[in-house]
Amino acid sequence: MSSPYRLSLVGPMRPYRGGIAHFTEAVAAGLAERGHTTTAISFTRQYPHLLFPGKTQLDPTAAPPGVPTERLIDSVAPWTWQRAARHLRQQHPNAVVFNHWMPFFGPAYGWMARRTQRPALALVHNALPHEPRPGDRALSCYFFRAVQGFIALSDHVRADLRGLGVTAPIHVVPHPTYTHFGDALPPSEARQQIGVEGEGPLFLFFGLVRRYKGLHVLLDAWPQVTAAYPDARLVVAGEFYDDEASYREQIAQHSVGDSVIIHNRYLPDDEVAAYFSAADAVVQPYVTATQSGVAQVAFQFDTPLVVTDVGGLPEIVPDGVAGLVVPPEDPPALADALLRFIRDDLAAPLAEGVRRHRAQYGWAPLLDALEALTTHVTAGNSRTTPLP
Repeated sequence: MSSPYRLSLVGPMRPYRGGIAHFTEAVAAGLAERGHTTTAISFTRQYPHLLFPGKTQLDPTAAPPGVPTERLIDSVAPWTWQRAARHLRQQHPNAVVFNHWMPFFGPAYGWMARRTQRPALALVHNALPHEPRPGDRALSCYFFRAVQGFIALSDHVRADLRGLGVTAPIHVVPHPTYTHFGDALPPSEARQQIGVEGEGPLFLFFGLVRRYKGLHVLLDAWPQVTAAYPDARLVVAGEFYDDEASYREQIAQHSVGDSVIIHNRYLPDDEVAAYFSAADAVVQPYVTATQSGVAQVAFQFDTPLVVTDVGGLPEIVPDGVAGLVVPPEDPPALADALLRFIRDDLAAPLAEGVRRHRAQYGWAPLLDALEALTTHVTAGNSRTTPLP
């Protein structure tokens, strides 16, 4: 390990919910465990209510973050960005590490990075969003031009960064496997907890429901599965950010309502283990992707995946080893993969493949990369003054 550093993280932390908050906290905890003095800055308001499609951004049951955290940033109030930058300067960190996943935060992040008078590093989940909007490139580039070192969570993200003109060092580190959702449960107990009867094949679609995640493709494939295996079940577990009625209509048109179970709500951490332990496989029929935190949750529970060949998903889930990979937006191909999974009894061998494959997805490589970038920027190899 390098000499201990003082590092400040910027990103959502508890009581904000969701995968990005989980990721920020895991990084903070890992750095602290390595002996680095670690503090964090989070949001007072992450999204304005008019722009947020879900029910709530907060988990009122969440315990406080495990590292010292100040909630200072209002994403749409520039005067709070000044307050946050001033706080960061007072911490005297060797580097400020920004957790980036949406261009929406580019103005706040970019403004702060230019005024902390410290090197800025970025952990990049998505260089560009799954659902593009006008101005995305400009907002992201405004932030990226103020960053001296990057960690991309897939080769796809690195390619996007280079395509946006980034010339700073980029380390590619796959999204690590989560470990904080508890132990796996016996499948029968898990199915009972989530309200699924029987022992037939069970597939899980997990996480926020948005168009780019391809649930509509899975529902178009599903009738072919139930025609061959009437006892098969599909559990859709996650809050709908799209109109649930359109998916319900699709289910009714296909006459598969008896085999599709929808839990339209955000699932707290203590319920996650039951869903993944109950499932024979997780299905990610994404239309677009960069990488996936859901896949790394599945890996925690030795659950194989069926994913589409988009973004970094095939990097995470090698075909025939930890799951099956199919073309995107192709319901017949997806149905064939699900039928093959059942017919060839692939649950056990692919679960064993997950156990072997996940060994490369620990948190150590990510923390090593952060330490290496910090060493680089503190050795006089990068700008530490405000950028234009």
